[in-house]
Amino acid sequence: MKKEFENSNIEYEPNFVMQNSPNNDAKDRNPESDGDEASSALYRDPRDGFTSASWTGGQAGSKNHPGSAFEYSKNGRDSAKEQNFGDDEKNGFPSRDRKHKALGEKKPSRPITLTKKTLALILAAFLVFSCLFGLAGAYIGNQLWGSPGYTTVATTNDKGVTTSGYTLEDATGSNLTIQQITAKDQASVVEIKTEYATNDNWMQQFVTQGAGSGVIISKDGYIVTNNHVIEGANKIIVTTIDNKSYDASLIGTDTTNDVAVIKIKAVGLTPVKYGNSDQLKVGDLAVAIGNPLGELGGTVTAGIISATDRELTIDGKTMHLLQTDSSINPGNSGGGLFNGDGQLIGLVVAKSSGSDVEGLGFAIPVNKAADVAQQLMDKGFVSGQPWTGMTYTEGSSGLDSLFGGSSGTVYIYSVDTNTARLSGFEAGDVVFSVDGQQITSINDLTGIITSHEVGDKLKFTIVRNGETMDLTLKLQEKDKSVQ
Repeated sequence: MKKEFENSNIEYEPNFVMQNSPNNDAKDRNPESDGDEASSALYRDPRDGFTSASWTGGQAGSKNHPGSAFEYSKNGRDSAKEQNFGDDEKNGFPSRDRKHKALGEKKPSRPITLTKKTLALILAAFLVFSCLFGLAGAYIGNQLWGSPGYTTVATTNDKGVTTSGYTLEDATGSNLTIQQITAKDQASVVEIKTEYATNDNWMQQFVTQGAGSGVIISKDGYIVTNNHVIEGANKIIVTTIDNKSYDASLIGTDTTNDVAVIKIKAVGLTPVKYGNSDQLKVGDLAVAIGNPLGELGGTVTAGIISATDRELTIDGKTMHLLQTDSSINPGNSGGGLFNGDGQLIGLVVAKSSGSDVEGLGFAIPVNKAADVAQQLMDKGFVSGQPWTGMTYTEGSSGLDSLFGGSSGTVYIYSVDTNTARLSGFEAGDVVFSVDGQQITSINDLTGIITSHEVGDKLKFTIVRNGETMDLTLKLQEKDKSVQ
């Protein structure tokens, strides 16, 4: 049987190494190793360390011994399924896996295949994780390097719902909320109603009414408003926040600055606190409180300062005003404009009219209005204002076509001072031009006068009885006697 094995044509490459086999030649034997080691006839498998092999006494690979001469055990369990030698091992040959291991070759890897569904799931998971990492990175970056210039205000309502966002007060740097400003100043703004007695063409007398607003400036009843609110009124009625009504008396008016002071008999009123209009900047908070339409007393609107020195001509008078986008309507005139500290910064004077015009309101700066009001309270007039010493009226005349002028004609209604009389003026004279500028309305005339100072001389061209003449007038200071 040994000879038959040696003469076999089968090329066999065992996957184990025999040590001290009884079939080894003598020349290969080591005498020193004879003894107990030789008698043990142990064989070593290259997989020692994770499997063990024991000799069963047979010969491997012989025809008469088709099975393996070794029994392998793994974890102490003998199982053909776990050994899984395959058909080659059943026939006495090493398995393909063991052959690759013995030769040091790597077993060919199986190709990885993905279904369309699996690939789609992988891509979806990748996108989700990318979004999560992006959001986390943005949050961390914002916490570490976020701009400190913007402040988000969080508020909680009475139902426990927390919201965040920007408020007008925060955006404008206001120290008080609009609600706090309203609570502080609403009692300082009053409603004003006026009555005028006029005659119609049949000499029938009837009463017309007007309305506006006013601001309390003292505890004992002094109120500042616009001159055009109370001008020519026969009766002035003031209603305070507690719905009490008072008859008011006129203290003084200033047509140049459109400011007037009236007084009611009351005590314990709530006066406003003045701010500084010279310190205002575009973008500051502006809260308007007044009586729009003459029927909605105590109305509050809010916006910003749009301009701090807007030059406008109103009723022939050039004025430098604050501009705001707070909602201003007829009836707001004479009301208050307040800053973010609840201080009065302006006296509302006008709204730009027009069907396509919105968000244009104007106010007299408080630094000017307060100074004028104080002078009217102290002496009944404003010092340093130029005046011609005459009263004027508008009408129409055939002289318009004679001198090639416009349809408007300005007449001298009365000559009120000796200076004007000595200069040669008479009632009924038509004012054709002043300083070379043609006069078509009282506003034209007023604008020229207010652009000069007391003591300046003006050249008047007048028409009297169909003849023209030039007269020179020295402007004088307007005082209480000529209000």
